[in-house]
Amino acid sequence: MGDSAGDLPNDLKFHGPINGNILAAMALARCGVDRMFGVVGIPVTSLAIRAVSLGIRFIAFHNEQSAGYAASAYGYLTGRPGVLLTVSGPGCVHGLAGISNAMVNAWPFVMISGSCHSTYFGRGDFQELDQVEAVKPFSKFSVKATDISEIPNCVARVLNIAVSGRPGGCYIDLPSDILHQTISESEAERLLAAEEEFTHREVIHRVPNSQIETAISLLKRAERPLIVFGKGAAIARAEGPLKKLVESTGIPFLPTPMGKGLLPDSHELAATAARSLAIGKCDVALVVGARLNWLLHFGEPPKWSKDVKFILVDICKEEIELRKPHLGLIGDAKEVLESINKEIKDDPFCLGKSHPWVEAISQKSKDNVAKMEVQLARDVVPFNFFTPMRIIRDAISALGSPAPILVSEGANTMDVGRSVLIQTEPRTRLDAGTWGTMGVGLGYCIAAAVASPDRLVVAVEGDSGFGFSAMEVETLVRYQLAVVVIVFNNGGVYGGDRRTPQEITGPYKHDPAPTSFVPSASYHKMMEAFGGKGYHVETPEELKSALAESFSARKPAVINVTIDPYAGAESGRLQHKNLNISP
Repeated sequence: MGDSAGDLPNDLKFHGPINGNILAAMALARCGVDRMFGVVGIPVTSLAIRAVSLGIRFIAFHNEQSAGYAASAYGYLTGRPGVLLTVSGPGCVHGLAGISNAMVNAWPFVMISGSCHSTYFGRGDFQELDQVEAVKPFSKFSVKATDISEIPNCVARVLNIAVSGRPGGCYIDLPSDILHQTISESEAERLLAAEEEFTHREVIHRVPNSQIETAISLLKRAERPLIVFGKGAAIARAEGPLKKLVESTGIPFLPTPMGKGLLPDSHELAATAARSLAIGKCDVALVVGARLNWLLHFGEPPKWSKDVKFILVDICKEEIELRKPHLGLIGDAKEVLESINKEIKDDPFCLGKSHPWVEAISQKSKDNVAKMEVQLARDVVPFNFFTPMRIIRDAISALGSPAPILVSEGANTMDVGRSVLIQTEPRTRLDAGTWGTMGVGLGYCIAAAVASPDRLVVAVEGDSGFGFSAMEVETLVRYQLAVVVIVFNNGGVYGGDRRTPQEITGPYKHDPAPTSFVPSASYHKMMEAFGGKGYHVETPEELKSALAESFSARKPAVINVTIDPYAGAESGRLQHKNLNISP
């Protein structure tokens, strides 16, 4: 984290009257904020400039939506609130994408928006909006400063609440007249000194030892136990005790998509390639930092056995009450796993490689991987999704450690990538997440590059997903971030025009299909326009060359990969949710 405001050199301290913009920047710096994302304008431009002078790196975007996605991902990757700064009115509305994404994914996030003049509110002031009310449905906590003296405490409160309990989004509203108010240096220092200390709050709730013993007893007695973990375990930094638990007990494990990498996908107890068998036959499932929502089929038949007993570990009491597991352990994922490991140490047990359940998972995984490898081994040109994905997988694997952070979005692109691309290190996969949000790609790339400058960032995106935020390639170039964006270009959403002749009718039948984009679009030239490196590839050799060159350079690049528009499926693996209207 950056230096606190109180430790700044004299030449970076402000002298004379302190206005609201300066005080807000000082409060953020005092609380340890060292990165901000956003779009400047009325009335917050000065706040961003002052923040930069205090040692906070401000990453300026073209659109608040992408900036918000970046801030949310930064919160996940660092465990500290990602901070988004927006202008008033429409800027705040655009920022709702970021704060809602953070709330649904349970990532720490703070949105700070300027707002209209307090005196003129309700009279049609410039960009007037009741922003606190607008944000409420998407936030844990919202607050509006009604006087400059309230700013430091507002800042500290939202930063604390964002990380307390289940992480989420918080909001500060700073009216333009409050930002223009002034106080003396001594009064500013007094307010900052009295500011609520911003630290990671300890989880107050401790799981009773009797519940830990019950959980262990259930796992011991189980014939087919399974450990499931998700991004809640990732943000809790639970990979250490998780690895110890898996390897000491020999229980197979299944990560959710963004839980991948907490333990390597190549681990001998990984059940990812035998997912249907694992969740369909397990009799006790220890679920750590993952919700029994649509991603895990709500924990219900027919995907799960009707007799499965869930041990659910979650920091949120309400989540336990909602899911009604056989046993709920309310607490921080890392602390709960450490308690389980400590208790097991006194009375160890291990399934062993020859255990029927472990053997069944292992054999099914090997069979499915072998089938996948046969499909991947073929060089198909024009490209399907598998051939380029295999080449990308091999290029990423060759980089070793530190592993790149992978950003994945799209329908088929994300679905195939989840099965093919291998995660070996924690928090190195970012995708559409709990909400299935499209358009997160470039924002996530920027957040990853800022949060982990030692790692290369590789985005594997469909052309539709890329299009949501493609202009942010200029942001990559402006900050010279080590990001390589690989666009799977199949000419549209799911693959362009797939209508039957019977569907091509009506007065506008000659218009492009709702799913179509311009065929063979030169996305790589967008990057070149801003001074980055662009590649257009159509063959395995061209793709291998582009990956080798761009990975080595660690400079902003776009690789435009031409895909057969008839490869893949509509809606990827969620076809059942998109009604087929064909007669």
